[in-house]
Amino acid sequence: MSLPSPASVPLVVFSVLFFAALCLCDPRANEAALICSNRTTPLPDRRAFASSVAEAMDAVSPQINARQYASAVGGAGNNTVYAFAECMEDLDRIDCDLCVARAKVQILRCLPFQWGTRGGRLFYDGCYLRYDDYNFFNESLSPQDTTVCGTGDFGGNQAMFMNNVVELGRNLSLQAPINGGFSVGSVIRGNVSVYGLAQCWKLVNGSECQNCLNNTAVRIDSCPPKEEGRGLNAGCYFMYSTEKFYYNSTEPFRRDEGERRLIILAAVSSTLALLLIIALAAFLIRRKLVRKTREKKQLGLLVDVVNNSKRNFSYELLEKATSYFHQSSKLGQGGSGSVYKGILPDGKPVAIKRLVFNTTQWVDHFFNEVNLISDIDHKNLVKLLGCSITGPESLLVYEYIPNLSLHDHLFGLWPHL
Repeated sequence: MSLPSPASVPLVVFSVLFFAALCLCDPRANEAALICSNRTTPLPDRRAFASSVAEAMDAVSPQINARQYASAVGGAGNNTVYAFAECMEDLDRIDCDLCVARAKVQILRCLPFQWGTRGGRLFYDGCYLRYDDYNFFNESLSPQDTTVCGTGDFGGNQAMFMNNVVELGRNLSLQAPINGGFSVGSVIRGNVSVYGLAQCWKLVNGSECQNCLNNTAVRIDSCPPKEEGRGLNAGCYFMYSTEKFYYNSTEPFRRDEGERRLIILAAVSSTLALLLIIALAAFLIRRKLVRKTREKKQLGLLVDVVNNSKRNFSYELLEKATSYFHQSSKLGQGGSGSVYKGILPDGKPVAIKRLVFNTTQWVDHFFNEVNLISDIDHKNLVKLLGCSITGPESLLVYEYIPNLSLHDHLFGLWPHL
């Protein structure tokens, strides 16, 4: 297949959003929270991890369409990916499909393909989507659980409002576990109305469901006087609002044929966007790996020669010696690079020249010259101690002379270096 250009991806995503906006349905795809892992995949494994994410996500949609929840596994070994999705039980099938289709596109903001981000969770008011690198399917609580409160304050009797929220949370956390993990309801008292929805994910069992919802009920008490509040846990979801936001009728919404076509088009466009982004990410990762492999072959045996030479300095050592090339360590600037003062681990001061070019054509000549000059001891030459060519840039290491002649030595005598 042909790979998409970077410019085509935003266009496809825009098309998804455009067609989705035309839809008159209500999948409640209002983002409550996006939680991304701070762990990333090592570069050599990112392509395999991206394929695992794509495989797991691809298996989600048909299950969602069939039963409104999905659990899938992609890949193997250290790059195994587990994915789970579920819709709120009051949504009909079309709204559910559309909510998850949007979630599959938006969870890519965690950058699983670009950086190999090892996990991500996206909470919508209508559905939930998560992927991770371990089996979390029966997990009810986790350190990433959070509470999200609304922005607007309730304008009426706040004490009554608080009491109603607490009572609602207690009622729903008791009802949902004995009602298949789902419950909606309201508390209307003193002209103050509060509506709520509680749901445990399908793979969380009864006692864990109870624990999960009890946890959200306690934490969500911190939201009043805000008009809305959400408890977002690994195994469940709870929301309250002053407005009725859920459907408590089993009668599905009636839609005309034109609207259904728009819904199907939006879902197909979302899937297409996901596939194109996957293809682009795979292409970029492959190109980077190919470039690194080519560079390693071009350096050939020279890398081994440098590494085994007494003239070799590691890039990391020289980087630390100059405080990561901090401006305060800079001694001067020349046509072929900048020079920094560095302190080696044994306390010895050195001058480190940071070269502005780094091509493989000159490497053999460069290293031969380093070996030659480093063996010369002359009063008019600054002693060349060694070099580093295996880092992101090439470095020369000279003895440090604390007087003005250092500039002439480093920028005058060897302009070709």
